[in-house]
Amino acid sequence: MADTGTNPVSIRSILLKVALILGLLYLFIISITLLGGAFKLFGKGFAEAIFSATSNPMLGLMIGILATAIIQSSSTTTSIIVGLVASGVLPFELTIPMLMGANIGTSVTNTIVSLGHISRGEEFERAFGGAMLHDFFNVCSVIVLLPLEISFGLISKSAHVVEGVFADFGGLTFASPLKAISKPVATWLIHLTGDSAWFSVILAMILLFVALRYIVVVLKSMVLARVEKFFQRYIFRTPALSFILGIMITATVQSSSITTSLVVPLIGAGVITLVQIYPYMLGANVGTTITAFLASFATGSPDAISVAFAHLIFNTYGIAIFWPLKRIPIWMAKTIGRLSGKSKLVPIIYVLVFFFVIPGIILYFTR
Repeated sequence: MADTGTNPVSIRSILLKVALILGLLYLFIISITLLGGAFKLFGKGFAEAIFSATSNPMLGLMIGILATAIIQSSSTTTSIIVGLVASGVLPFELTIPMLMGANIGTSVTNTIVSLGHISRGEEFERAFGGAMLHDFFNVCSVIVLLPLEISFGLISKSAHVVEGVFADFGGLTFASPLKAISKPVATWLIHLTGDSAWFSVILAMILLFVALRYIVVVLKSMVLARVEKFFQRYIFRTPALSFILGIMITATVQSSSITTSLVVPLIGAGVITLVQIYPYMLGANVGTTITAFLASFATGSPDAISVAFAHLIFNTYGIAIFWPLKRIPIWMAKTIGRLSGKSKLVPIIYVLVFFFVIPGIILYFTR
């Protein structure tokens, strides 16, 4: 009988959160539509400047790493890329290195989370190694797949093929209602800024950050509290189950940073091992692509939808290669974990140099 008084409150709270999520998703869709419209206002000269700035694949990779490391959200980076492609400012083929860079840059969050264990010896060694596992998988995938993309267009051609198959079967027609409900509001907002390209971009970016930020906050409050207890009891028994959970949680909260950061304390405590957690982190990489799909469906642009497929295909190819070869990233993670145990400067230097200094230097000298 004690529960009957709390159930209505609980149900009402859940319904309010669901309504809030739907409202935030609508705000997210509007922000993407507004971003595309704003970029069109810049004109041909701006498009040519963007084209020349990202025509170097290494430069595109560094832009993806640095941008994502700064804002700590690959979802935001890929959403902006989708907006650029949908507006015709950025050619689809030039986005692949940027998507790869976003994958690497997003792992800075769980690396920073691991620093919370820095005063506790072996615990920090395990936690930092666990955080770096996600990073090293992404780095290994880029090392193998970026040259194949540059030489043969492996990912971009695959993405076009898959997008074409879905389009031929009418699989993308549901994008139109999203565009229909967002375009009038986006157009009104552009007029509200006096048809200013810069003000429209700033407004779109604010709406995008707010929407993604609070979608994650609300979903986290609904999902992750229940999931954390579920981890230790059931999840890491089999690699397949671990992989599926990584996909599901990340697709739900739309943040691989949260999904991977969630398990860092468990790794540090020695509750789970790097081998157990590896499939889960691979699943997180697949689940995070849902945001790009949401953004691309809002635009209705075939090239923008190809960006979302390219993000998914890159992660899929990486998994196909480095799940069987898991010893490589796991060995790398264990090695740097041991080094961090010997010197606390190692992780701090790594984060600063790898995510900020190197990308910044390359961007400066190749601009």
